[in-house]
Amino acid sequence: MNQRSLRIALVHDWLTGMRGGERVLDQLACMFPTAHLYTLVHVPGSVSTRIESLDIRPSAISRMPGISQHYRKFLPLFPRLIERHCLEGYDLVLSTHHAVAKGVRVAPETPHLCYCFTPMRYIWDQVDAYLGTGVRRGLAAPLIGRLRRFDVRTAQEDRVQQFVACSRTVARRILRTYGRQAEVIHPPVDVDHFRPMGGNSQNYFLMVGGFVPYKREALVIDAFRALGADYRLVVAGDGPLRRRLERSAPDNVEFLGRVGDDQLAELYARCRALVFSADEDFGIVPLEAQACGRPVIAYGKGGALETVVGESETATGEGRTGIFFYEHSARAIAESVRAFERLEGTFDPIAIRRHAERFSIPRFRDEILRAIGALLNES
Repeated sequence: MNQRSLRIALVHDWLTGMRGGERVLDQLACMFPTAHLYTLVHVPGSVSTRIESLDIRPSAISRMPGISQHYRKFLPLFPRLIERHCLEGYDLVLSTHHAVAKGVRVAPETPHLCYCFTPMRYIWDQVDAYLGTGVRRGLAAPLIGRLRRFDVRTAQEDRVQQFVACSRTVARRILRTYGRQAEVIHPPVDVDHFRPMGGNSQNYFLMVGGFVPYKREALVIDAFRALGADYRLVVAGDGPLRRRLERSAPDNVEFLGRVGDDQLAELYARCRALVFSADEDFGIVPLEAQACGRPVIAYGKGGALETVVGESETATGEGRTGIFFYEHSARAIAESVRAFERLEGTFDPIAIRRHAERFSIPRFRDEILRAIGALLNES
């Protein structure tokens, strides 16, 4: 398959920062540099150079003042806005989806492959985390119902011919929510950039935050509040909840804000361990830390079970790359940090790095191209 001769449209929900989904999109931009990229919101300069170099075609709300901070408030309009993108004249549409991207209108003869990070989490499995269980949840019920109907309707075969899930966890969620089977292709990890740096670790634990409700970063901060001054937590990243958490954080928690990849690689390589609190769809962050040879203290559910090797998995022949906690509470996280401290000397940075290398960029590209080739041959 000559990929450069294909007329390809990429669809991504929004371009407002470089998170896990944008790292996947960055690789697709490298693979298909002449593709057109459709999105709801584009904040210029917020994503990688490779993504910015594409022909980006945002929706009308992208031009509104202050949209970079307030785009989530337009959630009720997202279905209508994404369907205004009517894609014709392409050989392939490739959507990278966690909200409404797969809902784009595609010409009937054009195959559409959806790389799904998750069905829209704030209307399905994470409603309580985003809206609570009180009056706000009740008021949102009609909107949630409308968005669920849209989400299911646009997941059918007349809109999406093939689903690819970022993890087995998400493949099960796609089957449960949409009634569709999905191939699993794990996201790429830049193991050439994220590497061990040698020398001893420094006396801090690391959290890389997205600061949205389901990631549960507040629990980690509370855990380090309870652990006290002898335990230092460094927090990198940005998101809607960051400033509120930073204002109330104890003295042993340091917020760095958004950092570049070079600084992030050094933070990974020098930390004692990464603390990862999210019930994540996949989670590239734990693998970036492991690529730097550092172990992970992770919530034992969701994507982390596919990327972190705990004690029970060592019988399969892989060395342990982290430990799990199984309760979303500050107490459980604090206990896991103390448990890690007792085991710290048993982790092998070389074995941890070797595990992360299984999720490399070339592996991702090969698997995506095979999936695209199979879809085009069926069409």
